Amino acid sequence: MCAYDRRISSAPRAVFFGSSGPALSAGERAFFRASDPAGYILFRRNIESAGQVEALVAAFRDCVGRADAPVLIDQEGGRVARLPSPPWRKAPPAAAFGEIAAADPARGARAAHLNALLIGADLRALGINVDCAPLLDLPVEGAHGIIGDRAFAADPATVARLGRAACDGFLAAGVIPVIKHIPGHGRARVDSHESLPVVETALDVLRASDFAPFRALADMPMAMTAHIVYTAIDAARPATTSPAVIGPVIRGEIGFDGLLMSDDICMKALAGSLADRTRAVIDAGCDVVLHCNGDLAEMETVAASAPPLSESGARRLAGALGRVAGRPMPDATAARRELDDILRNRVA
Repeated sequence: MCAYDRRISSAPRAVFFGSSGPALSAGERAFFRASDPAGYILFRRNIESAGQVEALVAAFRDCVGRADAPVLIDQEGGRVARLPSPPWRKAPPAAAFGEIAAADPARGARAAHLNALLIGADLRALGINVDCAPLLDLPVEGAHGIIGDRAFAADPATVARLGRAACDGFLAAGVIPVIKHIPGHGRARVDSHESLPVVETALDVLRASDFAPFRALADMPMAMTAHIVYTAIDAARPATTSPAVIGPVIRGEIGFDGLLMSDDICMKALAGSLADRTRAVIDAGCDVVLHCNGDLAEMETVAASAPPLSESGARRLAGALGRVAGRPMPDATAARRELDDILRNRVA
């Protein structure tokens, strides 16, 4: 038997995996059946057409035997959009809604809500039920451009208000939002895809700024960690693998009790083997490990090191799925008409 064969547990494995292309290979199907990952994430390499995506999503769920298994995507709008346009709608970056809100806060929030609802409607039509959005990060002067216009604004209250509106839009469409990158990525001076950012900001400043939007949205169903060292909390380990960040800060001060997933463990911000990274993520207190590149040999290594979802993780996953169960499809036509009117008439 393989090291990652299903364990004696009713819970799926505490990992979300990708795959290599637009259809599951025979090897991928066998692996997903044996390893029973909690969920699946899509990237541009997996997307050709609506019918093809629907079939791919259905194939994954057939492998794991759960019709509501989480299927994730990063469809933020702007430069982070896995669904190509055309044929799918091209959504603006989050900063566009911050600009609208600067002139009219209520109108900005309404636009953020409608935009998320429309993204959610596109995803739901494909069978995708989780969007890794919105960002609640606060960009600061001198930070790396990896966040940039993906953030709503630099003001915590504005980000919290627009983030809430977007999350409500996703949920109304029947799609689970993932707030990221908790407890805040906006101060990073390097790209965590390439190296490990170190933030030396004082804890009282972080509490008043970076943490604030996450604290305001602590009731959301899912969140993704930041691969960032916060020296005021843990000078040795990034948030993703730091018990000092996840326990006292994310679960404690911020008060987040939804499903907590790591950012992609393939990113160069993390050190050690994939097995080491997987164990460190779970030991630190994350519920789920995220592995994105679809490399089957790597996934086998991760699966061999990832346990079944803990009792609390299974509860949180069930709670997240329950937030969108039975939601009716939204009226996308009316929503798009209203949003287009707001965007046409926004104040530059």
